[in-house]
Order: sequence, then structure tokens, then C-alpha cells
Amino acid sequence: VQLQASGGGLVQAGDSLKLSCAASSRTFSTDTMGWFRRPPGKDREFVAAAGWSGGSTDYADSVKDRFTISRDNAKKTVYLEMNSLKPEDTAVYYCAEQRIGIRMFKYWGQGTQVTVSS
Repeated sequence: VQLQASGGGLVQAGDSLKLSCAASSRTFSTDTMGWFRRPPGKDREFVAAAGWSGGSTDYADSVKDRFTISRDNAKKTVYLEMNSLKPEDTAVYYCAEQRIGIRMFKYWGQGTQVTVSS
């Protein structure tokens, strides 16, 4: 399974950014997909997850009402739309596939850096 995240960059506080993650697995359309992040000097943390249809979603409290996870099963791609970005959103963002537990995933992609300046 390969996961390729993209879309990161340097933005200012209050800006928006949309991350994409292209997957290669055959089971993408039935797998729960997730986004995590690792802020500088901190542990990796859960951001959001979406069930196979995209209708069931889960968000960390810190991003609820600002971030939206979505997916396009035909394109095998999951997205993370981030609005009203804050400096504390600065992190390396990772996508993940196939949930194996509560906010736990089996497959991981490489990260994409998001930096939010104040």
C-alpha cells in the first residue's frame, strides 16, 4: 500500500489549505482513511478520519469546525480541507489507511509539511 500526501506549504494565519493523499490499495473504497499530524517537538496526533463512504467522520476537537475530511473513491484520494489555520496547526501531516482500532491505522504515507505563520 502506497500513500502519497501533497498540498502542504507555508501560509499565514487565517488562510486555507487543502491536502490530498493518493492511495494505491485495492481496498481503498472500503477502508477508513485518516489524517494525523506531528507538530514540531511533539508526538503524532489524530486529526480526522472518514469511513468508506465519507459519510461517517471523526475529528479531533482542536480542528472540529475548521477542517473537513472528504474522499473520492473513484480517484482513490482522500482530502483534508483546512480553514482558519492557526500557527498551532503547524506540523507534518500524514495520511493513513485501514483503521485497526480507535484512531489507529495500519498503513501510513510520507508526510507533507504545513507551516502557518502568525
